[in-house]
Amino acid sequence: MGLENSLFDLRDSRDYDLNPMAHVGGLSLTPYTVRPYAPLGVRVDAMHRHLTGVPLALTRGLERLASAVPAPFVRLSIGIARGLEANYRAVDPVVRSLGDAAVERIREVRDPATEAVRAFARRLEEEWLPRATQDFPLGREKFERLLWVRERVRVPIDDLLRAGRADLEHNQARLRAIAAAADPPTDARGLLDRAAATHAGPAELIDRARRFVEEMKLFVREKELATIPEPSVCRVEETPPDHRGLSTASMNSPGPFETTGEEGMYFVTPADTTWSAETQEQWLRSFNDSVLRNVTAHEVYPGHFLQFLHMRKSPGSLARKIVSSNAFIEGWAHYAEQVVIEQGLGAGAPEAEAAQLYDALLRDCRLISAVGLHTQGMTVAQSTELFEREGLCEPIVAQREAGRGTYDPVYFGYTLGKLSILEARRHHLQSRFGGSLRAFHDRVLSFGAPPVGFLDELLRAS
Repeated sequence: MGLENSLFDLRDSRDYDLNPMAHVGGLSLTPYTVRPYAPLGVRVDAMHRHLTGVPLALTRGLERLASAVPAPFVRLSIGIARGLEANYRAVDPVVRSLGDAAVERIREVRDPATEAVRAFARRLEEEWLPRATQDFPLGREKFERLLWVRERVRVPIDDLLRAGRADLEHNQARLRAIAAAADPPTDARGLLDRAAATHAGPAELIDRARRFVEEMKLFVREKELATIPEPSVCRVEETPPDHRGLSTASMNSPGPFETTGEEGMYFVTPADTTWSAETQEQWLRSFNDSVLRNVTAHEVYPGHFLQFLHMRKSPGSLARKIVSSNAFIEGWAHYAEQVVIEQGLGAGAPEAEAAQLYDALLRDCRLISAVGLHTQGMTVAQSTELFEREGLCEPIVAQREAGRGTYDPVYFGYTLGKLSILEARRHHLQSRFGGSLRAFHDRVLSFGAPPVGFLDELLRAS
């Protein structure tokens, strides 16, 4: 499966020929600083080698790129490249404890690397952007192959689209119902606006996320939703600058073979201080307390971080530890958002369920958008409108989500994975696990992250 994935990227989607992100996306120094996987001197040596290789990597990348590539890919790659300059400067405090000689040694290779990422961004902007195209769709045949290669799912595109639209309509109806039952009654948009009014200030967002991590950990234990393997320490930090154009929040979990630095890193993207006051407020409203708590359920407990804690403890095969399915990973985390609401998180406060439904609408729109952009002739503008109209997204969020769909069609995995887990729960919870969510969840998590097409078979065999 891993080989098939790589071959798809090389032959079918042609990432190295058509997407500059394939050349610049892995050049951040964050992996060397985010966790102490080795003594600092060893990590500084690795940073030195990394920075030394950046100029040649980017030169070869530009040589490899086709003369005309999709415009959304170019714009995002420019943003990543420009964020790397700050990323490279940020290592100084880490290196400084080794003395001035170590700092100078890094600076000697950092300056050429910084100039290389500047030149990369400049050339993309001046040479590739003017001749960029909108020719990003995979097409129906490649999209169906992507479903098989990534998830071992063989389903007609029309059936996948129907499932996404059905889930969208179900979640929209539920949101309307809880809005009508709220005190005072309102509509879906009104309830979301009510939730959006309660949010952290620009300087408070990270501390608020830290508080929610501890709340969610306690909730999982009290409700006996799943076993939490120890140690289970998760830090909350700002998203590194070079990743802020791609991520609102993300989880950096220890790898399956990590022997040191076992803590997780929960990254949250703050409002950009260069934005207008109105745009910053839009961002913070979209990251209001109810949404941030829901995001924390997705990223940390009982979502991604809990899943990776189980993966590290799993006695399963080597393949199960190193091969992972996007739909299983994201589907589990998306399912986690729903299950905490089902178990009473925010009971009595309709804003809590509204936030979960808002994110569910977003993920439904991702599935519809992925299919539409890559197989139905949907434009980026039409995708943006979908997220605004059907997903009730703020314009800045809708634009970002539509852009993501051009280069990340597997963001359909959130809804595909969630629906697969819910279907498995309907079939097996009572018959095999006596109605115990903890037993069911622990068993699902024990599998690692196999393609979702294997989930029912694995449960039947266990």
